[in-house]
Amino acid sequence: MAGREKRKRVAAALDDDDDEHRRLRRKQEEAENLLRRIRGLVRWVAGEVAAGRSPSVALHRYQNYCAAPAGSPWSVGLPRVSSRLALPSRCFRFSPPFVCACSACSYDVPVGTYVLSLLHRDSHASRLNVLLRVLLVVQQLLQQNKHCSKRDIYYMYPSIFQEQAVVDRAINDICILFQCSRHNLNVVPVANGLVMGWIRFLEGEKKVYCIMNVNAAFTIPVSIEAIKDVVSVADYILVVEKETGYPDIPTRRFLRYLVEQLHLPAYCLVDADPYGFDILATYKFGSLQLAYDANFLRVPGIRWLGVFTSDFEDYCLPDCCLLDLSSEDRRKAEGILSRCYLNSEAPQWRLELAAMLQKGVKFEIEALSARSISFLSEEYIPQKIKQGRYI
Repeated sequence: MAGREKRKRVAAALDDDDDEHRRLRRKQEEAENLLRRIRGLVRWVAGEVAAGRSPSVALHRYQNYCAAPAGSPWSVGLPRVSSRLALPSRCFRFSPPFVCACSACSYDVPVGTYVLSLLHRDSHASRLNVLLRVLLVVQQLLQQNKHCSKRDIYYMYPSIFQEQAVVDRAINDICILFQCSRHNLNVVPVANGLVMGWIRFLEGEKKVYCIMNVNAAFTIPVSIEAIKDVVSVADYILVVEKETGYPDIPTRRFLRYLVEQLHLPAYCLVDADPYGFDILATYKFGSLQLAYDANFLRVPGIRWLGVFTSDFEDYCLPDCCLLDLSSEDRRKAEGILSRCYLNSEAPQWRLELAAMLQKGVKFEIEALSARSISFLSEEYIPQKIKQGRYI
């Protein structure tokens, strides 16, 4: 009997090794394919310039929502007026020519095309110059199987890039041009998110055993590809807004990974203000800046656990916890209410935000501690989940 169990364990270990080898081989093949395409682009640009021609690069534009108010400040859902842009005959692109003709937002379909021409305008030449320099760094990273951050890239050519935003845009341009995600370029962000609770996993050779000390917080892995052997006895995943603000890419990728691997429901707890709502929306729908990658970052099934504006009265919180919405808060809320996805995919979320704006008040998660220091963890969260009081 003991021998049979031992053979089973050995077989399982061999299967894990095979999976790991396949994963590494697939990653290497993807990197080699991307390298070939980068070299092809660089050779093509050099050839065009040597021949006295102006090379043009077509970049698709993506958006995960539109905001086209008509009639009332919050009315949404009207068709967009598409802008038709003729592409030059000698224009570099990896996908078929596209002219925007859609009337609804999509996570997969571009909404238009922007063409960069080297000799067209100085701004185009500068943007292409930056793109090619960043591509050179990416090529070196892939060839040497190394990683670096966006900030590292900026400091390689600070006099040319001038500001971090220039590098950020170039990286987004490269992802769109080569139809890949940022992690495929070996450009890694700095993770600000933390994970704790009933879970354990391996990050490369590093053991992350939150389950051994559920009150300790661990930094979220930067690279999802390095995670393996995830084990959890949790009933759900709880995402909580914290001081760092909007969720970074590692946090969003990690949440998406856990939902897919563990098949657990995910709940989100944010402040009852427009910025908390925007953080919630980023998890569910993605951000406009990374709309081209929204399908790989968003968690469509995430549930809004709170806090709601109505919680203030439901839980009899003291008036000193309640704050008036500022003019900036109101503008933020009105802008969010105009997003088309709230009407089509989360109408109840929209109603709750509209109620917040109508009442003109906000409050923070911490206000619930006015009931008792453990009220949030011992009563509010478990009761709302058990009673289904989420959206």
